[in-house]
Amino acid sequence: MESKHLRQTPEQSRGLGFLLSLPILSWALYDFANTIFSSNITTVFFPFYVTDTIGTTAEMEQIGNALISYANALASFFLVIFSPLFGVWIDQTGYKQRYVIRFAGVSILCTVLMGLFAGWNSDSMLWGLPVPFIATVLVFVLAKFFYNSSLIFYDAKMSDLVPRSRLSTLSGFGVAIGYMGTIVGLLAYFLMDEGYEYVFLATAGLYLIFSLPMLLFLKDKPQGENHAKINILAGYKEIIATFKEVRRHQSIFRFMIAYFFVNDAIATTIAVMSVYAITVVGFSSGQFILLYLVSTVSAIIGSFCFGQIANKIGAHRAFSYVALIMVVALTVGVVSAAQWMFWIAGGLFGIALGSIWVTSRILIVDLSPAEKQGQFFGLFAFSGKVSSIIGPVIYGSITLVLKDYGDLASRAALTSLIVLTLIGLLVHTMKNKNDSKMAAR
Repeated sequence: MESKHLRQTPEQSRGLGFLLSLPILSWALYDFANTIFSSNITTVFFPFYVTDTIGTTAEMEQIGNALISYANALASFFLVIFSPLFGVWIDQTGYKQRYVIRFAGVSILCTVLMGLFAGWNSDSMLWGLPVPFIATVLVFVLAKFFYNSSLIFYDAKMSDLVPRSRLSTLSGFGVAIGYMGTIVGLLAYFLMDEGYEYVFLATAGLYLIFSLPMLLFLKDKPQGENHAKINILAGYKEIIATFKEVRRHQSIFRFMIAYFFVNDAIATTIAVMSVYAITVVGFSSGQFILLYLVSTVSAIIGSFCFGQIANKIGAHRAFSYVALIMVVALTVGVVSAAQWMFWIAGGLFGIALGSIWVTSRILIVDLSPAEKQGQFFGLFAFSGKVSSIIGPVIYGSITLVLKDYGDLASRAALTSLIVLTLIGLLVHTMKNKNDSKMAAR
């Protein structure tokens, strides 16, 4: 029997009042919760911790940059391996919320362990690094993997809550609530003087508290008894089949290639932005917190504005503009000799970050045959996960190879992201030219 919390009345289906219902608010608060983790751990405080712990020299700062990049790439690698299996679990069991809670619970536990290891005083060394530090980095990889895994089931949960016509509204509401989580999570900055262990523990506590409404007020939507044996390879076979199918649709295939490279640069920038600002440009941790808030506001404004721009000039051209903004942001970041220059770079990056999701989703809808949209969106999401591996590996490898050159190593690594973005822009532009020629013919 369907849970009474999940039924949509005609009144809820009209207007925006349904967003204030208990089930919807409970769902959206998990966006609030997981954004606190993403902001605090992935973007801000874990990179701070790495830099403050081992960044005793210019060479060690670059090694720290490489470690941050490799740790993020490893978490993304695990996600690429397992995400097709997660899709099979959803299709064959119907359980979504169950896995959101389980994976979030493990992520929260790992975040707690990050705090405990960060506060562990030990003189033991391994591979030339403190053992507590190595333990913290390894647990970070697990925390991020399980956090990202929970999002797969969390996003799929939307279809249980609202009619198809309301999905975009609900998605936007969740994103807005998530940005609010960013601001609340950054309050943990005031615990930095006490030690990073308190910052990590506070983040875990906030993640847990704002995840509880989903646990308490939502239930999985029953789909009847299904005792079918899960085919572990089914998800991977579906990805391969969809890849073969999308190659027959040249416009969307080329766009996915372009998106792969541009998203590569954006995902990497998210992971290294804080440590670059501090070790290369000379920001203090407090100054970076303000910069991050500016970038977040820029992302909100960018996502709204580019939604309107895409409607007026088309998503193709809008995506090109987003890539150009990203190129300018990265170029300013590479040549930043003063902090005011990096403030400009941070604002421009925020615009690009908020805009790429808007323009990309519109393009997928525009280019995909109606009967193939579900498949192609799945491949689009998978492509984004794969690109989150390549960029950090390239960035980390460059900083590691050039570590003896100090700041130059990070500037060279950031330059590689410009190259990736330009490749994506070139592929996208070539696609547009070919489409114009075909239209003329």
